[in-house]
Amino acid sequence: MKAMRSALGVLAMGLSVMALPAAAQVSADKAAELDGDKLTCMGAERAGSDSGVAEYTGKWVGTWPGQSKPHGYEPGPFADEKPLFTITAQNMSQYADKLTEGQKALFKQYPESYKMNVYPSHRDFGFQPWVCDTVKKNAVQAKLVDDGLGVDAVSGAIPFPFASSGLEAIWNIINPHRAWTEKAVTDIANVYANGSIAWGRNKFMTMNLMNDPKERRSFTDKINAYFYTGYQLPERDKGFVAVGYQPNNFANDATQSWQYQPGIRRVRQAPEVCCDYPVPPAGMRTVDDDYVFNGSPERYTWKLVGKTEMYVPYHNFKINDPSVSYDELITPNTVNPDYVRYELHRVWIVEGYLKDGMRHVYSKRRLYADEDTWIALWADNYDARGELWRVAFVNYFYSQESSTFHRGASIYHDLTAKPYEAGYLVNERGDDWWRVNVPLTPAMFSPQAAARGGH
Repeated sequence: MKAMRSALGVLAMGLSVMALPAAAQVSADKAAELDGDKLTCMGAERAGSDSGVAEYTGKWVGTWPGQSKPHGYEPGPFADEKPLFTITAQNMSQYADKLTEGQKALFKQYPESYKMNVYPSHRDFGFQPWVCDTVKKNAVQAKLVDDGLGVDAVSGAIPFPFASSGLEAIWNIINPHRAWTEKAVTDIANVYANGSIAWGRNKFMTMNLMNDPKERRSFTDKINAYFYTGYQLPERDKGFVAVGYQPNNFANDATQSWQYQPGIRRVRQAPEVCCDYPVPPAGMRTVDDDYVFNGSPERYTWKLVGKTEMYVPYHNFKINDPSVSYDELITPNTVNPDYVRYELHRVWIVEGYLKDGMRHVYSKRRLYADEDTWIALWADNYDARGELWRVAFVNYFYSQESSTFHRGASIYHDLTAKPYEAGYLVNERGDDWWRVNVPLTPAMFSPQAAARGGH
């Protein structure tokens, strides 16, 4: 009943649900519309809107005017812009049709501290030609396999630019075009309702095989991506290392992980690292909260609700700026909103409903994916009672190293107990700031690598 009321509420607030094509695989003529006069190569509308969504130009790939460094932090091309307006608890009703339920809840819960600075909308970053070529191939070839737990497509870009179902949409969200490799030492701030902060830190690496710029692979290959995380803080977790991989087909395999535990000085294979497994150090989010949603789609029935305009975090260079200290950024109740940039963009709304007989701490998930990239920017997650419980958003910035958007500070709010987690912080990490598309090898993610890292 609550889900029904929620759906009716969406319609009532004026959600523009656009007509969806009947099938993901399309004709060669239809695929030819991609990267044409009306559609981008990702299937997004080129046109802007009267309400403020910018027209798509895609004129910058990798570099932009004023960009000066081959890697590391850059302020981005819009650093001198000022907010058009600010949404607060006092005026949120004026913008309610373009706010998520999670945003509205944050305004109500923290009326004095939460706000949204809204800047001009920009759609000027594009994709390398090989990425667009891959999308066009997938448009006519890609298909779901094994009841939607796998996909048959070409790597390097989304499989379904004309997504027509929730499962096709969620596979786009799981596999957007992102950096081939990433490496950093990241900080984690767990901020509690009383204002106290518990800090974590880890060495973090991923190797996304499906985004290797030099090799096109099939999603029928076994491994999608490797991961490595080695904890340096808190002290109780120091020396703990987890490595492993995420498969491409969850019907044939599961996410595998090997963990070095300093207390016993040995590596053990984890029994299951999936879905609602809590993430250290504080367990404020689940493993499939990464990137807002990531991992197996198996526990939910997925629904593609449609596309609408929303104020979403976008072009967030400043929140990752080394000149912004953690003392400035990590404030009570919410991360300092002066460092978060919001823009008006069209987003796809995808909902997941927990299947009968399946277990997860979230009974319902509502994801908001950027039309231009299919990157999920925001999530509203509901508890077993159907009440809004956790809100998550990721502050992406465009990376000159990978020529695509890269995740920055990731924020997870618990609306019940009222703590929040700010993860993937790199502001004070110096030379350990994000490095992407650097050479890594599968051996760096092996059980042996976990043992070496733990020691």
